[in-house]
Amino acid sequence: MSDDFRKEVEYVARLSRLTLTSAEKDLMAVQINDFLESVKQVQEIDTTGVEPTSHVISMPARLREDLIQPSLPLNKVLQNAPVREDNFFRVPSITSPTEREDG
Repeated sequence: MSDDFRKEVEYVARLSRLTLTSAEKDLMAVQINDFLESVKQVQEIDTTGVEPTSHVISMPARLREDLIQPSLPLNKVLQNAPVREDNFFRVPSITSPTEREDG
């Protein structure tokens, strides 16, 4: 393993905010190198004449017609809401952990 590759592992770990021991850095370098070798082997496969596909088997897209239909009444929709505020669901904030649920 070259020093440059080890520095790249340390750089990626720092970007990922991971604190790795020296042994972990060595292990990650080996695993990343193995992965890159696997990708290299896949890239060497001759795919000339092979159609690109997103599925192994042919699957036609099944789309329903987009129709406007009546919805449930607002009170029916909100009847089981644990906490509601006016005509909306009140949910805990995920950006402010100090905010109380019942607000």
